[in-house]
Amino acid sequence: MLRTSILAGLLALSTAIPALAQTMAPSIEQPVTITFYNYNLAAAGLGAEATQKLINEFMVANPNVTVTGVPYSSADGSRIQADLAAGLPVDVVQTVFSDLDFSVTNFGAQALEDIVPAGEIAAHLQGMHPNGTKLGVLNGKTYGLAYTFSTPVLFYNADLFRAAGLDPENPPKTWADVKLAALAIEEKTDAEGFTAGITGPGAVDWLFQGVVRSNNGEVISRDRKTLKFAEPEAVEAVTMLRDLYDAGVYENYDSAGAVDAMASGSLGMYLQTSALQGSLVAGANGNYELRSSTMPRFGDKPTRPNNSGSALTIHTTDPLKQRAAWELMKFLTSEHGYTVITSEIGYLPLRPAIVTDPKYLAGWVAEHPLVAPNLEQLDRLEPWDPMPGPNYRQIGKTMMDAVEMSVFGGTDVAATLADAQANAQALMP
Repeated sequence: MLRTSILAGLLALSTAIPALAQTMAPSIEQPVTITFYNYNLAAAGLGAEATQKLINEFMVANPNVTVTGVPYSSADGSRIQADLAAGLPVDVVQTVFSDLDFSVTNFGAQALEDIVPAGEIAAHLQGMHPNGTKLGVLNGKTYGLAYTFSTPVLFYNADLFRAAGLDPENPPKTWADVKLAALAIEEKTDAEGFTAGITGPGAVDWLFQGVVRSNNGEVISRDRKTLKFAEPEAVEAVTMLRDLYDAGVYENYDSAGAVDAMASGSLGMYLQTSALQGSLVAGANGNYELRSSTMPRFGDKPTRPNNSGSALTIHTTDPLKQRAAWELMKFLTSEHGYTVITSEIGYLPLRPAIVTDPKYLAGWVAEHPLVAPNLEQLDRLEPWDPMPGPNYRQIGKTMMDAVEMSVFGGTDVAATLADAQANAQALMP
């Protein structure tokens, strides 16, 4: 009931927000405070430390601006809903890409084209990878500026590969290769073969969307009106995952369990976001040689990875706050910002030139070759499609519960996905 009341209030609030907000202030000539809702700040460790470091640096460079970091959980966004309903300022948000549609419709996310002078947008986007700048576009407008995001990376234990008679210089490139390598690890060592962050708590559907696309399918139509995750290409993709599990080489770990298994050297391969690179490197340090490769493909079909992660969205309609928010967004997605984000957290740099620039990431990349597959996949990156409407989270959960039951629960794959698709389609707007 509480959530219903909050949502009703937010819907009323969203209808009161003008379609076109006023143009932001040209400069910041007086003190201003903005709130920055950020889910990296809610997690202990490198992500929170690097984020706070960047916020502090921004305030030093912009002494008239105070940024108040507000940690929140990316799992449900309930704090943002509650704060908006209470009339608290929600100025800038690190928005998960799957929440972008809901954020625009209900949280008043502003299109950059409506509030930022066109020349400033063009100047800031110069040097950014074009695939990255498309990630936050919805209905033809840029509501989110890509911020912290990655592609699926296959991390693997090179020592286990050698012990199993595999060549670590030639990691698996196809799903069939993954199965063969995992079987060899299971048969010739005491370790387990493979796991992935496709399902499980907190997995949402970003990685699953890329797996289905790489088999020439999709989970939702291009106009985002029709669900398609029970069509033959998706069924075939899920059946492939089920085959890995039935063969005894796909371990059903959650994220924490998989990281622990990799750290202990008891797991051969892990397909997951590069955002876990720092944790995986720390676990492998002194224990074994950690390497990485690109997302496996289906036979000869090229992979079509989509992104994980988040965009930055501006919600304030105050002209001075909008200027401060835009300056913060530019700082966080600058050459320096992405140098910190990539080297200290593990996400992709949206500005490819900094990878070979000695002023930024060139030295770090030379010492950390694990980032190479992530960078390679940026050239064929496709957007993570957000589910539409107020039931978007339930639609995604219904889909992913069906996938998990199909892979690990022993149910009929085609029938399970078809039932779930019918139920989820009924929740679509």
